[in-house]
Amino acid sequence: MTPRSAWRTWTGSGALFVLPFLAVYVLFLVVPLVMGLVSSLTDVGLSGGPAEFVGLANFAEALADPAVWRSIGVTVLFTALSTPPLLLVGLAMALLTHRLAPARWLWRLAFFAPYVLPSSAIALIFIWIYQPEFGLADGLLAWLGLGPMGWLSQSVSAMLGVVLATVWWTVGFNFLLYLAALQAIPDDLYEASSLDGANSWQQLFRITLPMLRPTTGLLAVLQVLASLKVFDQFYLITGGGPHYSTRPVLQYMYESGFTNYRIGYASAVSYVFFVLILLLTLARYGMQIRRRGGRPEHG
Repeated sequence: MTPRSAWRTWTGSGALFVLPFLAVYVLFLVVPLVMGLVSSLTDVGLSGGPAEFVGLANFAEALADPAVWRSIGVTVLFTALSTPPLLLVGLAMALLTHRLAPARWLWRLAFFAPYVLPSSAIALIFIWIYQPEFGLADGLLAWLGLGPMGWLSQSVSAMLGVVLATVWWTVGFNFLLYLAALQAIPDDLYEASSLDGANSWQQLFRITLPMLRPTTGLLAVLQVLASLKVFDQFYLITGGGPHYSTRPVLQYMYESGFTNYRIGYASAVSYVFFVLILLLTLARYGMQIRRRGGRPEHG
């Protein structure tokens, strides 16, 4: 095949339509990845001085740094605490909206509206809710006959407070996808099961939930990825406190790079975290293949 015919074949296959996306992908993903890897091998900072090549020294320091592993643990804990309620609450909201025909648009608006709010507004709302003495949270405790509580001054309550804020803020996205999946289930399945004597609970566990399994799997993956990248809520609500007990790994990278002016070290920490996520993903994929008898999962 001559170069001219190969060019005609390539352009005729519609590959030119891919070029804009490919250019954006290379410019905003591949190039930053390469630049981050290069900077992780140097001592580059924000001081403006010349960077020196340090090899794997930044990676060795990151692997031996207890603050790195503590921040990774905070991120993993947040992911484990936030993912199940985000899926369950989103599913419950979608089931409720799907069954309530009157004013269904109002339920959609009410459940999805917090998702479009900026993180700064969410942080301000929940900081006021968690204010000691006069906040809504302490007001509820007083109504129950309990004393005030330092919601953001204790490690456990601060983590749970950020999880609650995240669920209230982002559950609308899961709700919307669940609602779309519910509307795609054929009504014939419910009608046929009703003729066979199935009640609402049997329809839920035998029809609805199995039909929603692909959507649940997709949302679980998306939610885990989003939770591993958490930054805004912790930075704005708790600032990483008390005693760094709510400082996620992205905040530690930010502080290392833009507070301590160690861009190279922050880049190394980011690649350590990336490799850990990659290893966990490959391990999970390998377990799925073994469970399916050596056949990879499709779709």
